[in-house]
Amino acid sequence: MDIRPVTPRYAVSPQIAPEDVAAIKEAGFTRIICNRPDAENPPEFQAAAVEAAAREAGIDFVNIPLTYPTMTPERIAEQMAAIEDTAGPVLAYCASGTRCTTIWALGRATGGEAPDALLETAAKAGYDLSQLRPRLDELSRS
Repeated sequence: MDIRPVTPRYAVSPQIAPEDVAAIKEAGFTRIICNRPDAENPPEFQAAAVEAAAREAGIDFVNIPLTYPTMTPERIAEQMAAIEDTAGPVLAYCASGTRCTTIWALGRATGGEAPDALLETAAKAGYDLSQLRPRLDELSRS
């Protein structure tokens, strides 16, 4: 498991397995967000399997499957609400963590955060989102 902190309250990871949930709880996460569509995974890694392990461990689970074409304003708002409406740290996962970082950056830009800061934060977590600059610029001005 490769947990990469993006902010003090938001971290991302490549695909997790149900057996990773105990370590996620031990690390202090109170919510897991799945951003990976089930069609990308075999049954043992699909959202329902991870959700069952999370619920058993007492961790909240939110399923927001994403592809780049489905990162609509509504889905961005849904992701940001899932991050912000919980008191503890959130771990979001997808195939590599890139989609989770991308939707976070889009949400923060929508809130007016500077694209340079977002790109720098993503890079520190290991994600190059430089191709998003035009969209981040547009969203941050809206």
